[in-house]
Amino acid sequence: MPNLCIVGAMGRMGRNVGSLAESFGFNVSGALEFKGSPDIGKTFCSVTVTDDILSALKGADAVIEFALADGITERAAAYAECKVPAVIGTTAVSEEGLSALREAAKTIPVIHAANFSLGVNLLGELLKKASAVLSEEYDAEIVEMHHHNKKDAPSGTALYLARMIESGRIVGTEKEIYGRFGNVGARPKGEIAIHSLRGGDVVGDHTVIFAAEGERIEFTHKASSRANFAMGALRAAKYLIGKNPGLYTMADVIGLK
Repeated sequence: MPNLCIVGAMGRMGRNVGSLAESFGFNVSGALEFKGSPDIGKTFCSVTVTDDILSALKGADAVIEFALADGITERAAAYAECKVPAVIGTTAVSEEGLSALREAAKTIPVIHAANFSLGVNLLGELLKKASAVLSEEYDAEIVEMHHHNKKDAPSGTALYLARMIESGRIVGTEKEIYGRFGNVGARPKGEIAIHSLRGGDVVGDHTVIFAAEGERIEFTHKASSRANFAMGALRAAKYLIGKNPGLYTMADVIGLK
């Protein structure tokens, strides 16, 4: 049974990954939290939560991270140093952090995804094809809603969906904006507006609208549980074990490439 290290173990996603790890054939061998966390020293999946990354990674065959973006540069370097394949679900990563992940991918296989749901990743591929067929005659808008505790906006998933729309457009002149306010004038072609709603305990709803004269097409994905994200991350971790170094995607994991 391969060993798994979970980074951000005591967060919502970390706990979900830990609860499902055994059903995916993993043994949780390490659990990491940030320095100063009140959870240091607690027991998680029969291991002790630590803030020592090298200790948490010891013996791991894969690592799954759902953590704060702060410190990702150092964590990526540690994954590479320990030669542990890495599944990264951390969002709002800076360019410096992304560069660190690309550097780590020269040594280990890495997947960094905004959303590990199989449905969302399938939706992304469908949007790429739809936007190519519909062209800029169809205005594209995105509406996303999450729980009131979510700190970043727009969601990483909404940004991923926008990128997939853009990748399907031949002209490549799309411009992303985030909401509208005031007398903004008529909507220009090529604009993709992302509207962020926050409230209650919504896990994650995303709707993409293609609107033209006389018709409207809508694609919607609604997540009712974080378990599907955890299951996708665990599938990704199993996929990476034994792979060559490099950057992989969820499209690789679910066979869409």
